[in-house]
Amino acid sequence: MLSVSYVGEQRLEVKEYEPKPPAAGEVQIAVAYNGLCGTDMHILHGNMDARVQLPLTFGHEMSGTISALGNGVDGWNVGDHVTVMPLWWDNTCPACLAGNQHICQNLDFIGIDSPGALQGKWNVPAETLVALPPELRLDHAALVEPTAVAVHDVRRSGVKPGDKAVIIGGGPIGVLIASVAREFGAEVAVIEIDAARRAQIDALGFTTLSPLEVDQVAWVNEWTADAGADVVFEVSGAAAAVLGATDLAKVRGTLVVVAIHPTPREINLQRVFWRELTIMGARVYQRTDFEKAIELLDGGVIPADLLITRIVPLSQTSEAFADLAAGKAMKILVDVAGQK
Repeated sequence: MLSVSYVGEQRLEVKEYEPKPPAAGEVQIAVAYNGLCGTDMHILHGNMDARVQLPLTFGHEMSGTISALGNGVDGWNVGDHVTVMPLWWDNTCPACLAGNQHICQNLDFIGIDSPGALQGKWNVPAETLVALPPELRLDHAALVEPTAVAVHDVRRSGVKPGDKAVIIGGGPIGVLIASVAREFGAEVAVIEIDAARRAQIDALGFTTLSPLEVDQVAWVNEWTADAGADVVFEVSGAAAAVLGATDLAKVRGTLVVVAIHPTPREINLQRVFWRELTIMGARVYQRTDFEKAIELLDGGVIPADLLITRIVPLSQTSEAFADLAAGKAMKILVDVAGQK
């Protein structure tokens, strides 16, 4: 079988390997598709070298079918369509004991802290499996994990029907948050500097604006009758966006930090004080978020075909990352099953 590994110094290697049978309590998945995401970009660019063990076969946005069962695994069958919630917690740390296993203080994020899905056959703990409806296309199902991120973000925000929500950053996660927030009843505006992305998002019926062309504070004030947005999602990861985000929120509004920021950012605490804003982080997801994500994809709420710019073979993973870094694609999937 073939796999793709990060080997350091911003380099990837495609190599052959011999799959091992699943251990007791594990299942083996024949991976169909794997989506490339911002976290993978951070790994490739060396921003997580202090965390990952090299070489790392990464990837965690995936879909596939069960190809083998380890001893003691019940409730699953070879051929079942599945995805993986790639979190493995210790159940002993204070976070886990408080019921927050998804942000375990010793969390193994599978695909970052341990081998991931960019390989033909992937062994994972059976507890991480999430069943997929048989009618859901496997390429669309590779979007379950990022959609679960968006569901978790929107649920954390407490957004209600009729609320006005601003999403800063119109990449894949921004579009998914916009789609989920609208499904939850919010009115949505997306701030995005890239004209091509704005055109795609406009086609989905969302309002978009460029902060390079419009005074975003004045625009949001007009949109909200001078109140400010109920919820602001910072998804861009840009320092300027973080600094300006608090100016968009209403009195006692909420700012949700979604993007991964590789370095500390400056923030307007005077505005936080003056308007009694709530700032919250939203990291990963819980199983209920995965289940809701599958429901939204299966029901056609998520614009999967818009988000998936193209599908590439394993051999073109490096080129796919280059296009993502250059802003030439929304979401690229790797056809792992094709093994080319």
